[in-house]
Amino acid sequence: MAGKQQRINEMIQVREVRLIDEKGEQRGIVPTTEALQIASDVGLDLVEVSPTASPPVCKLLDYGKFKFEQEKRLREAKKKQKQVKLKEIRMQPKIEEHDLSFKTKHIKEFLEEGCKVKVSVRFRGRELAHLELGRNVLTRVQELLGDSFVVEKRPQMEGRMMSMFISPKSKK
Repeated sequence: MAGKQQRINEMIQVREVRLIDEKGEQRGIVPTTEALQIASDVGLDLVEVSPTASPPVCKLLDYGKFKFEQEKRLREAKKKQKQVKLKEIRMQPKIEEHDLSFKTKHIKEFLEEGCKVKVSVRFRGRELAHLELGRNVLTRVQELLGDSFVVEKRPQMEGRMMSMFISPKSKK
């Protein structure tokens, strides 16, 4: 109850508001106290719709129902969103051709599902002296995939791993 009283006190600081009734029709510019009285007479809440306007725009409506409708619209918008998953494929710089083609086949499947893929080459021990082997593996993966993807991040070293990010081409 104290929170509601505080909002009413803040509202009273503004002398007059542009009032819109429950049917959506404009009632014109009304003193704030009168707008609050109209809201209590009708049994609805006085909700500030546009606080930056001069004078502020207020509307008579059921605030609980208004919040529920707002949340419902947000839930609907979330349903229409598509979550993009990130999959990772790890390789070694000394990978055999068959293993490379097998892992590339998995990358294609992930891309067809709409997932982003992080392709990583892990270096161990003395392999770090031959970074070009890892770069060759990643370019070979790109060649095997063809142009069914977009390279988001070119091959780059991160510690002992060289990785690149691939995403499917948009279907616009």
